[in-house]
Order: sequence, then structure tokens, then C-alpha cells
Amino acid sequence: MANGKNRELVVESSGNAFADLGLRDADEKQTKVRLAVAVNRLLEAKRLSQAKSAHLLGINQPKISALANYRLEGFSVERLMHFLNALDRDVEIVIRAKPRSRRKARIVVTAASLRSAAHAEAV
Repeated sequence: MANGKNRELVVESSGNAFADLGLRDADEKQTKVRLAVAVNRLLEAKRLSQAKSAHLLGINQPKISALANYRLEGFSVERLMHFLNALDRDVEIVIRAKPRSRRKARIVVTAASLRSAAHAEAV
């Protein structure tokens, strides 16, 4: 505000909103969301119905709906990685020492050129 009395505290994110909110299993939750984003983008690019998407991934339609709405309690990280394999995507896990400058080790999921790959399939 103009008078400086109403200052808002701004805290920089750690990069994991689940950790910032103090939720249990924050790394796993973030990993699941990032994998689910990749699966959902690939399914959207294919323009399949939920029934056809379910058949492709070997699950039922209600589970596709849950996945599309990021209700991920019933999905393990491993299962989401298998969905990516079913969508013709390789999943690589790289293990390395954390830098000394960082206090804790972390889990990072990165999708390489996901948008361009999904777009290429849609064309």
C-alpha cells in the first residue's frame, strides 16, 4: 500500500508446492503430478475418448477420469511410468550425488520436449 503499513510477506517457493504446504510425501506427490501431466498431454494429443485411452493404458474409464482430473491417490509412480511406456515414451531414472550447496537430496522429474513430441503425434 502507499503508506507502507500493509506489507505482504512473500516467500520464495522451494520448487515443490507440496513441500511448501508442509504435506507428507511431498516429493512423491510432485513426481506423480509431473508424470500425470506428461501422460495427460500425450493422451490429449492423441484425441482419444476416455474409453479408448483406458483400453490403451489397460485400465478402466473411471481411472482415466481420475487421472485426467489429477486425483492420483490410486496411482503409484511406477504405474504412471508404465503408462508413459504404453504411450511409446522411454522413462529414464538418473541417480547422482547432490551438490554440497543443497541441504537435502531431491527427486526431479523432467519431460524432454514433451510438447513438441505430443504435437508431432497430433499432426
